[in-house]
Amino acid sequence: MITDTEIRAKDLRVLTQYLGNIEAERFVALIQRQPFDYTAWRQALDEDLSLDEISRQAMTLRSQRNGV
Repeated sequence: MITDTEIRAKDLRVLTQYLGNIEAERFVALIQRQPFDYTAWRQALDEDLSLDEISRQAMTLRSQRNGV
């Protein structure tokens, strides 16, 4: 299990990698400004997808990241 500090550092690296510095900072500011339930938000993104479709998307993403 990693520490909270390590989680924050990894999260920030991922955010800046995919969003860039400015948008990553905006995202963090948005989270801090308003009540936010990440789990509920994340579940709502996939509620219209079947389990098979979620699995297909996950496998596609994994293949892309592994260069397969």
